[in-house]
Amino acid sequence: MSGIYIHIPYCRKKCSYCNFYFLVSMKTVKPFVDSLLNEIEITKEYLIKKELKSIYFGGGTPSVLQTNDLQRILNKIEEIYTYNNNIEITLEANPDDITEAYIKKIVEVGINRLSIGVQSFSDSELKLFGRTHDSSSAINAIKISKEYGIENLNIDLIFGVPGSDRLSWKKNLDIFLDLNVDHLSCYNLTVENKTAISHQIKKGLVKGINDEISSEQFTDTIDYLCEMGFEHYEISNYAKNGRYAIHNTNYWKGEHYLGLGPSAHSYNGEYRQWNISNLRQYIQSTGKGNLPIGLEKLSNSDKYNEYIMTGLRTMWGIDLKHILQFDKEIVQTFLENINSFIDNGYVAQNNDKYFLTKTGKLFADRIASELFVS
Repeated sequence: MSGIYIHIPYCRKKCSYCNFYFLVSMKTVKPFVDSLLNEIEITKEYLIKKELKSIYFGGGTPSVLQTNDLQRILNKIEEIYTYNNNIEITLEANPDDITEAYIKKIVEVGINRLSIGVQSFSDSELKLFGRTHDSSSAINAIKISKEYGIENLNIDLIFGVPGSDRLSWKKNLDIFLDLNVDHLSCYNLTVENKTAISHQIKKGLVKGINDEISSEQFTDTIDYLCEMGFEHYEISNYAKNGRYAIHNTNYWKGEHYLGLGPSAHSYNGEYRQWNISNLRQYIQSTGKGNLPIGLEKLSNSDKYNEYIMTGLRTMWGIDLKHILQFDKEIVQTFLENINSFIDNGYVAQNNDKYFLTKTGKLFADRIASELFVS
């Protein structure tokens, strides 16, 4: 089974840490949605498996769309694909877009999961991020979502915030736990070049990132949430009651997916392709029945590297039986390199499977890169 990702390139305001592709003007929404419908038709042969396990509206801020636009998009997808009985249809939303009326409408069009971009329950941190909501409105949005039909919820939070400490981060986690939500995505603040927060740090207006505190907050999260019944099933994700994110788990397990909209990526096991990050060119091209894409055929080394990068991040780890499907040179390189990480306590082995230890999770990207082959 496969998944579809839909990039909605609109936000009401730019956050200080964000470097994703989006626009703040909503003038082009209608031609954009028309173009999405064109792209769904153009790409209908990309996914070999026509049964969908997940649809994910990401961005940007998909909750700025009217529900009739969401309905048009889902109707077009359903013309071409069949839905798994337990399909997960996720909408990323900002707290200030969530009202009783809005939740009722999105439930009617088929949305059954929300990912709410809270980012912090601290008003001072929200101000630093340039968010348009405050803590109380975020809490209220979560309660409304649960009350009016969305039981499957994810909350996004950011740790490693300049000026934060272990206590302030624990307060964020305490508020999250009090809301009785089954899924949490925690992201370490990354300061990207040319973002507002990077300029503020360079000018000395905001403290720089403290890597030691970020590491402590990360390991504290693992300890605290696992004690509270959550599984740390991926580096940035925690779930209880089996409420794993189906769509994102597809990515980590190497399932195929189609990306729609400007800047979206697609993967079908043999090729990776990506749309241009320019809405005007995207609209023009799809209107003519073309796609403005980059395309890359994946070599055996690429496929191996992707498996290492994604699998190592999860609680399911990487499986030697899968590695043995690659050529002997790749297998030999893996076996030689993995042992050093086992010896230093970064990787644990259970039969033919390899997992990051808690300490190893702090260095996941470096470990993966040292296991890569060129």
